[in-house]
Amino acid sequence: MNVPLSRLAATLALAVLLTGCGLLSPKRRVAVSQVLTPLVEADTSALFAEVNRLAGVRSLRGKIDIQFLDTSFAECGVIDKYRTTEGSIIVQRPGQIYLSILAPFGIKVAEMSSNGQRFWAALYLGDEKYRRFVGGTNSAVYEKLEASGAAPDCRGGGKKQEAAMQRATVSALSSLRPQHFSDALLVLPISTENSNLLYAQSETFEEELDTRPNAKRGARVVRGYYILSELEPQGPNRARALRRFWFDRVGAVRLARVQTYNERGQLLTDVIYGNPKSFGADGRYQLPSQVELTRPQDRYSIRIAFQDSESVDVDRAYDDPEIFVLKNDSKLPEVDLDAKKK
Repeated sequence: MNVPLSRLAATLALAVLLTGCGLLSPKRRVAVSQVLTPLVEADTSALFAEVNRLAGVRSLRGKIDIQFLDTSFAECGVIDKYRTTEGSIIVQRPGQIYLSILAPFGIKVAEMSSNGQRFWAALYLGDEKYRRFVGGTNSAVYEKLEASGAAPDCRGGGKKQEAAMQRATVSALSSLRPQHFSDALLVLPISTENSNLLYAQSETFEEELDTRPNAKRGARVVRGYYILSELEPQGPNRARALRRFWFDRVGAVRLARVQTYNERGQLLTDVIYGNPKSFGADGRYQLPSQVELTRPQDRYSIRIAFQDSESVDVDRAYDDPEIFVLKNDSKLPEVDLDAKKK
């Protein structure tokens, strides 16, 4: 028997009413991450200006808290996280830096320096066979001093895995270069004069932990960013990425992240800038007080936080070049990476 369409429609409508709209009601509430607002609009010239505002800082000197993470065994679910310790830093353009890392009671853990062309690093604590004074050239590429470079073996455990983790840790420590710090703390400028570089602006939205004051534990938000890609032409229809700048757009335009790449497009450095504060005695510099530097190829990450931003010396000139030349006063075994490479 054929049922008229009008009667069929009426029957379905009655069925929905009798179920109390239960068919259309959600069974449970689903939490959706809040989109942070307001989002500030900015063009490419404004993004250039924000980078060059930070690049206008010529030097910094202050006390820091520093934490080192060895990510060699991240794929095994293990990250060696060293306790936060104190240090002092002087960094000056172009590429000059002196860094001292201290254990409790002022015991030196390590020192590093660079005069812009060469670097030196001294490791004072740990097993005697790992204490050393290392020197090399900033622009050179060296093999790691200890680890074989192979992926860590996640199988098994005990002394074998512990020994492998120790070798990986030493390798990461040996990969630390003072110029990595100087480039992270003093952002390199964007210059379009007499340059063939290209810049492309885009936007993205990232879901991330809510770091605002009084945020609930584990709460997540969606934050809007501008991305500025710095590209170098490589021939017809080709270009390679040099740097990628991330700008937080919530409330104001702020440089939040800088990523750099090598010739093969591999990520060399990933620097995250956070917690902007007033720097200097007069507070006229608005700069990030926390910097996290990650070197994926070297399998380590460094977190630096200035202890008291207002006590940091900003833009002081350090004319004595010896400040940035580390001496082997402790008579550690010396490793000349240039000689080793030859």
